[in-house]
Amino acid sequence: MRPRILTKQVSIGGVAIGGDAPISTQSMTFSKTHDIATTKSQIDRLKLAGADLVRVAVPHKKDALALKELKKVSCLPLIADIHFHYQFALIAAESVDAIRINPGNIGSCEKIKAVAKACNARNLPIRIGVNGGSLEKPFELKYGATPQGMVQSALYNIKLLEDAGFSNIKVSLKASDVERTVSAYQQLRPLVPYPFHLGVTEAGSLFHSSIKSAMALGQLLREGIGDTIRVSITGELEEEIRVAKAILRYSGRQKEGITFISCPTCGRIESNLVALMSQVEQRLAHIKIPLDVSVMGCVVNALGEAKHADIAIAFGKKSGLIIKKGKVIHKLPEDQLLETFVTEVQTLALEQQKEDTHAKI
Repeated sequence: MRPRILTKQVSIGGVAIGGDAPISTQSMTFSKTHDIATTKSQIDRLKLAGADLVRVAVPHKKDALALKELKKVSCLPLIADIHFHYQFALIAAESVDAIRINPGNIGSCEKIKAVAKACNARNLPIRIGVNGGSLEKPFELKYGATPQGMVQSALYNIKLLEDAGFSNIKVSLKASDVERTVSAYQQLRPLVPYPFHLGVTEAGSLFHSSIKSAMALGQLLREGIGDTIRVSITGELEEEIRVAKAILRYSGRQKEGITFISCPTCGRIESNLVALMSQVEQRLAHIKIPLDVSVMGCVVNALGEAKHADIAIAFGKKSGLIIKKGKVIHKLPEDQLLETFVTEVQTLALEQQKEDTHAKI
């Protein structure tokens, strides 16, 4: 894995993006933004799931006007998503923590300068959002929906803001497939100093989006590219954050939460491992301390895997083992295994937390 590329750092509502700041996760509400109660409820759900930032759509003036009240009740930094109507960006700039626009569809240079001035007045970052499926006509005609077209669009839009005296910028280059997304980010990275927001847009259902996002974002993160991410899923809000956190963890860019090791289903299994694994995941989802946890359905692989895991459970025929740091600490009947294992993992997490705190003092 390559060292992370250090970029210019921006701040969104106190969350640092870029530089050596942790890579943040974000999602977007699907409610009508002017419905403050429903939108707040969705933001609360995202906060509980572990999101760092949230974006809300502002397609109408009533949505822009609602942002002032929404900001008062939002538990996450608020990013306003603006297209075409620069007036909405000016209204949003009075309340939110950042704005996402495509300068190319905002209009004249004077309108872009007005948005830049409003954001500069409150030190608000602007995310330039380039989408491979909706490039400006000149770039689409010259390059087609290609990574080159996306990069040229980004450079053009960055220059528009820079010419307006604005440099508090982050950039995204999203396509709906892995190849174009990865290539666009790779091409632009050496050309600009600004932080990147990573994502595959219109990625599909949980199944399809998880695979596309893991392939694209995982590759970029391991190349040192990326400062904040969103996994776009046609589905529940919490799943976006869950998958994003997993990509950060398994790419090696974030050490938070449990890394699960579990054997595939096979003829040696003598318990309902699928159901038991689901219960283990649910019961331990709240743990943020990095731990390697092994869940095995038989003793063939269990002892070997347990040597490399912090704690392990091996289900057998009506009984099983709990192994901590390579040593068997419990041999119990199956009906006692799960509860004992959950307790042991929680205890280990607390022990590790105390050790980490002591090490920092």
